[in-house]
Amino acid sequence: MTKPDVLLAMRAVEATYNHAIAALHGVTLQVRRGEVMALLGANGAGKTTTLKAVSNLLPADRGQITGGSIAFDGVDVARTRPSDLVRRGLVPVLEGRHVFRSLTVEENLLTGGIARGATRAELAADLARVYAYFPQLQERRRTLAGLTSGGEQQMTAIGRALMSRPRLLVLDEPSMGLAPIVVQAIFRTLRLLNRREGLSILVAEQNSTVALQYTDRACVLENGVAVLEGRTVELREREDIKSFYLGEMAPHAA
Repeated sequence: MTKPDVLLAMRAVEATYNHAIAALHGVTLQVRRGEVMALLGANGAGKTTTLKAVSNLLPADRGQITGGSIAFDGVDVARTRPSDLVRRGLVPVLEGRHVFRSLTVEENLLTGGIARGATRAELAADLARVYAYFPQLQERRRTLAGLTSGGEQQMTAIGRALMSRPRLLVLDEPSMGLAPIVVQAIFRTLRLLNRREGLSILVAEQNSTVALQYTDRACVLENGVAVLEGRTVELREREDIKSFYLGEMAPHAA
């Protein structure tokens, strides 16, 4: 039985692609209400597969959950359509800064609210909220999203998700391809959302340094297996995380 403070629970999840390629091997993790959790690992570790399983988007990539269970606030994810999960508050932001390039920044944002059937007053209030967190988007609101920078496109994708009023925001590699200063700004904003509004966040990230700086707990994946989990304040002190689990070289001793 899921504990009341647990918003998302994965239990011993197995997943494959094309009923042949094993991708996840018994992954178990939990996201508690009001926390920010990082999913860490090198390329190919299974981070994206985990997030797609959580959002029930694996079937779109010919993927299947072959074992275990995933529950979002007590609801069986595998038996719930992705669009219904969004309406319930589980909102994904996929890897690759997906925006409608031929729409303006503001039009992109509005699609997130329209999809949940928001009223005009709600749309206006939610736009104001997004612009308060991302002032840069307000300055660029009439610019075609395809003509904005990579950082602005990522902010637009996150802002559009916020327009859906998530209770759990699921982000896949938000730092990919962005300058370090932009990455820091995005993660600071995510942390601010968490602290001000209690928004729960699950973020898959290869950049372990920034992820461990702005999250409460982390789960490390290696070859589709959860090999380590703990509080980030403790994991930050462990050099073996970078050298063994994330494919990075630990600094040499002087």
